[in-house]
Amino acid sequence: MNEQPGPGEGPTRPVSVSLHEGTIAALKERTGRRGMSAYIESLIQRQLERERLRELIEDAEAELGPAAGAAVETKRALLRGEAAKPADAA
Repeated sequence: MNEQPGPGEGPTRPVSVSLHEGTIAALKERTGRRGMSAYIESLIQRQLERERLRELIEDAEAELGPAAGAAVETKRALLRGEAAKPADAA
């Protein structure tokens, strides 16, 4: 069985992509010339994770129905690192 490596796994290899000149300039300014590949790799992995999470949420909502608004807001607060607010706080 020959499994494909997952995101962030396996050997690296060069690929060619086309970017706007302004994007390249901003990328070089932020990362330096030698850090571009690692930066782009990180961005792609993060985007793939977000897309997979969105798919999981859609699957769960199809099976269980949409989440309650208050529950979603509580989870968003946790993700942002905000402390949960007591219900009786003024």
